[in-house]
Amino acid sequence: MFNKIIRPRRLRISENMRALVRETNLSVKDFVYPIFVVPGKNIREEIPSMPNCYHLSVDNAVELAKKISALGIPAVEIFGLPEYKDETGSAAWNMNSPVQRAISEIKKAVPELLIVGDVCLCQYTSHGHCGKLCGNYVDNDETLKLLQKVAVSQAEAGADIIAPSDMMDGRIAAIREALDENNFSNVVIMSYAVKYASGFYGPFRDAANSAPQFGDRKQYQMDCANSREALKEVALDISEGADIIMVKPALAYLDIVSKVRAEINNPVAVYNVSGEYAMVKAAALNGWIDEKRIVLESLTAMKRAGADIIITYHALDVANWL
Repeated sequence: MFNKIIRPRRLRISENMRALVRETNLSVKDFVYPIFVVPGKNIREEIPSMPNCYHLSVDNAVELAKKISALGIPAVEIFGLPEYKDETGSAAWNMNSPVQRAISEIKKAVPELLIVGDVCLCQYTSHGHCGKLCGNYVDNDETLKLLQKVAVSQAEAGADIIAPSDMMDGRIAAIREALDENNFSNVVIMSYAVKYASGFYGPFRDAANSAPQFGDRKQYQMDCANSREALKEVALDISEGADIIMVKPALAYLDIVSKVRAEINNPVAVYNVSGEYAMVKAAALNGWIDEKRIVLESLTAMKRAGADIIITYHALDVANWL
């Protein structure tokens, strides 16, 4: 009778055996590390709701980029606070803004490091919404013209990847057209194709000073209850020229990551967002969890669900652990 028992435990008997048969492996090469740049010089100020993450002036962002590359992390994503805000977010395409300057200076200092430029207007507009307003409504088609300017300016600064996060309809086609017309046909588009209207973005909005001054973003970001709509957004963005597809947030949407992975052959990225990061950090600081174990388990789950690329504030810690 007992001779018929199937024994999967044989393959769990030791660390070397578990490593030999492990289905999902986490690598430092999976990561993109977000950097927040601000106006000024010699600035390094911790973001209160995101422990160990900082607002950095361009000079300090360059120094951090050198350390990131030395750890083997292949890419950074640049977010920034502008020197001024207005109704249309014109600082977003100003070549003297911190983001464009940081992209340029990092590319000069660490040419092998891939640079992702976040294309959105929320942190640049006086009203905090992701596009040009018509009354209290974001005008989709007028916003596309502005996003084209942002994308081209970041490509001119040296960005390798353009990542539109605004969720306007038709933005991928508009940006691809603008990049191609300006001789940036080799610049990759990583689309925030599946970006949910999520409560997990709170600390980021503190970091980027990008909270809307009225209402919310549910007009254009996805309803958290929908999954079939996610596949529709993915198909549209691929048809318009997206090279990489992103799902955001990550942890609460791993079912979506899995569904997207099953449908497409393009690389899939996830954004392990600020709220997910802050919860882990807060629990760890209170001694409630084993931070290293929880972080590695969470990031491995993202890969297991189908992510090829993980944008995460944990990247520096994990690079040292791995």
